Amino acid sequence: MPRLKQKNKLALGSSLPFYYGWIVVLVAFLTMAIAVNARTSFSLLFPPILSEFKWSRGVTAGVFSIGFIVSTLLTPCIGLMMDKLGPRVVLPFGAVLTSAGLIVSTISSEPWHFYFTLGVLLIGGSVFMSYFGHTLFLPNWFDRKRGFAMGLAFAGAGLGAILLLPLIQNIILSDGWRQAAFVLALIIILIVIPINLIFQRHRPEELGLEVDGDEISNANTKLSDSGNLNTRIVDQYWYDKEWTLSTAMRTGKFWWLIVSFSTALYAWYAVQVHQTKYLIDVGVSADFAAFALGLVGLTGVIGQISLGAFSDKFGREIAWTIALMGFLLTYACLFLIKFFPSMTLIYLMVGLQGFIGYGLASVFGSVPADLFSGKYYGRIFGVIGGFSNIGAAAGPWITGIFYDYNDNYNSAFLFAIILCLISILAMWLVGPRKVVLVMGKAQKINLL
Repeated sequence: MPRLKQKNKLALGSSLPFYYGWIVVLVAFLTMAIAVNARTSFSLLFPPILSEFKWSRGVTAGVFSIGFIVSTLLTPCIGLMMDKLGPRVVLPFGAVLTSAGLIVSTISSEPWHFYFTLGVLLIGGSVFMSYFGHTLFLPNWFDRKRGFAMGLAFAGAGLGAILLLPLIQNIILSDGWRQAAFVLALIIILIVIPINLIFQRHRPEELGLEVDGDEISNANTKLSDSGNLNTRIVDQYWYDKEWTLSTAMRTGKFWWLIVSFSTALYAWYAVQVHQTKYLIDVGVSADFAAFALGLVGLTGVIGQISLGAFSDKFGREIAWTIALMGFLLTYACLFLIKFFPSMTLIYLMVGLQGFIGYGLASVFGSVPADLFSGKYYGRIFGVIGGFSNIGAAAGPWITGIFYDYNDNYNSAFLFAIILCLISILAMWLVGPRKVVLVMGKAQKINLL
């Protein structure tokens, strides 16, 4: 019987006219479209909950931060779970937690209720299915086109934003936030759980395939034909090392990567949570504020795919710098909108945030795999992601505290801009180009 199962797996991998890795990407795309926006929907639930219960913004935004604190504690465990159980178990488990949080939130009435339902279960549970969860296994399927594949998968979050978030906002306006939460939970149960149970896979080896869909017998073809990894390795000692969590933690790259990721996630989630309410405060209608959030996601589709492909050709550090400059300029636009309100500035902010800023997700998913791929990658990235989530947790919370203390977002925006610059510097100190060249860089050198 075990031999028969193995034979069926190999048949599944070889019978398709295309590489099964692209099915993995498609399932990830659909999962991200729903799961990431389930988390993002808190930005839409935030105003009506704030209005109904009359709590401070700091207290209410703390729901999101509590969720990311839980994510920080969970991520090492998720990495271990992914190494042992794979995405067909891990992702549906996250879907169960997330949908449960949304459903139970409808009977919540105290801050700690929401900290548990929308914080621990929704935000915390979503990490299983979001950028972090997919980064634990998607890089296994691709090398030469890793950035592009990650960007394509993560672009699902953007398409989902333009389709799902307006739907949720309309339900909020017509039937209330509780009905919206219930509908979102139902979508997760009916779509996310089945597609991952049926189609998702951990590694190409499970189906008798090689990375990138290469023929097993010809996996080491020359660069001119396939971009052989051996010709791209800069630091052979680093790349050949069997990385464990303990050995990775003894390197400077490991900790600079955490600095870069945590500061970037602070900037990302601070604006994501507070943007809708901020736009309403400066005179934008609730409908258009929700549309703007969805439009950010739509432009993010292009941003994540294009910047992921860009990182494959020109380098992760350059792509990361461009993405963080997108967020830096986003905050600059938000600051100016208060004093010079105009649709031009709003659309510019949307474009900078989505088309450029959201592109960091594809680089986020590629760099750790470039540095620490191997048997224990899940554990390693689990700890990296856990520490990095501190920034994601702190962003919405500290931004809310800045507002409550100053009665405006000016200091909060300035602080986020400084963190964007720190993130850029830290990524250049990580220097993934010093370990392995991306395809574009390798080909350029080969031609000289």
